[in-house]
This record gives sequence, structure tokens and C-alpha cells, in this order.
Amino acid sequence: MSRYSEMFAALRARAEGAFVPFVMVGDPTPALSEEVIEALVAGGADALELGVPFSDPVADGPTIQRAHLRALAAGAGFDACLEVVAGVRLRHPGLPIGMLIYGNVPFARGLEPFYADCARAGIDSVLLPDVPVRESAPFSAAARAAGVDAVYIAPPSAAEETLDAVAAASRGYVYAVSRVGVTGAEHASSTVGLAQSVARLRADAAAPVMLGFGISRPEQVAEAIAAGADGAISGSATVAIVEEHAPALLTAPDGPERESELAALRSELVDFVRAMKGATRR
Repeated sequence: MSRYSEMFAALRARAEGAFVPFVMVGDPTPALSEEVIEALVAGGADALELGVPFSDPVADGPTIQRAHLRALAAGAGFDACLEVVAGVRLRHPGLPIGMLIYGNVPFARGLEPFYADCARAGIDSVLLPDVPVRESAPFSAAARAAGVDAVYIAPPSAAEETLDAVAAASRGYVYAVSRVGVTGAEHASSTVGLAQSVARLRADAAAPVMLGFGISRPEQVAEAIAAGADGAISGSATVAIVEEHAPALLTAPDGPERESELAALRSELVDFVRAMKGATRR
């Protein structure tokens, strides 16, 4: 069994859905992003979705766009991100780790080397938000050869043939988008039509369905679970917590003031994840 299948099986046995927070690797620096990730795990995250910074993140709203820029400014290229992930994998051998990476990265690196590098770092899945499922075949083939799950997006109000294609191509989980637009906690998610989409995906024996975009409050997690999703992913709300503390962490000298700021960041992240995870109980 994969880490994802083991996680979902354990959650079903406990009558829980999954809560998966997203953060940008390298935000606000690679070293500090490790602290961020450890706080998410301490709060009870069932899995992680980690972003790799990119200069043109077309699927993301302003909050996550700024995280891309902070990470790039800190020198967090793909190789630096892999180093961070490899460290997380050593500390948490059973935790599913998914990466959200724009398609230019595997194009530039070459599909086979890209997925092989991901596998060596301990990455379980890769979601390419700007690669539609109709163009997914070479990515899926390279991912499968490396032992990495390829994840694709089920758009809101998608045609049945699109849902069928996403169901057939996705491994690990399916990312169901809750609304039209880009990421952002300022735009609420919608579960309208989700139950029908989930039913269609499952009719095609799809991987478990995770709802994303606009998930920022526990009640939205509960609504996603009630609508039939296997869990929820929250990105902008998590990244906003990091952004709140980033200026002080980047400017404060080493010492008590910086440690106090880092402790506050950890505490806020732990409390956020714990509250969101609590809403997954069916």
C-alpha cells in the first residue's frame, strides 16, 4: 500500500476525513519553512501539500503569489526545495507528502529526471496545476515509472468526460476544485454540485477526492466532508499565517525577539491545523 492508501484506510476506520495544509517550501526561507512544516505536523496534519516557488503562478491568488516571491527571493529553487522535503521525509517516514509544482519545472528538467528526483526526496505525489488532464499522458507515464503518484484537478462544474479523464489519470488522490477562479481564502469555497462530482469520480474508481480552493475555516472543512469529499486542503489561510510573521522573522537578529516570533508562528499554525482537523470527524 502507498502512504496515501494507508492514510485514507486509517482515517476511514476512525470515521474521519483528511485535513491537508499547503505551504510554500522556502517561505520565508528554506530553513524557516522547515519550522513551518514541523508545526503543521505537530498540529495533526494527515498529509502535506508543499509548493515549489515559480515566477508565474497562474493558478494562485495574491496570498500564495507573494509566498512564491518570498521563497524565490530567499533562493529556494527546486533543488533547495528537494533538500527540505528530504529532511521532512527522514523525520516523518509514514507521512504522505504531495508537491504542487508548475509544469515549467518538469519541462525544463526533463520529465524522467524530474520525477526520479522527486522520488529520491521521498515525494509521494505531484500535482501540476497548469497541466490539464488532456495533456497528462507523458507526465503520468514518467511519474508511474518513478513510483510517484500523478494528481490532476477536477474543475468545478466539469463535463462528465473531463471528470472521467481525471478519475482515470489521478493516483493518490483527486484534487477537486470547489469554485471557479484562483486560490484564496478571501473567496469562499462552494460545495454546490460537489456530491454529484464525487459520485461521478467514484463511479470511475478514482482515488479519494480532496476539496481545495477557498477552504479557510473549520465549518468549510465539515461541509466538504458532509458533501462526500474524503478531505480538504487549505492553502491561502495557512500561507497567510506565515506571511503575518515573515517580516519580523526576516529582519530580527538571532536572539530572544526572533525566538519569540518563531514560537508565536509555531503556536498559531498548530492551533489552526488542530481546529481544521477537528472538523473532519464525521
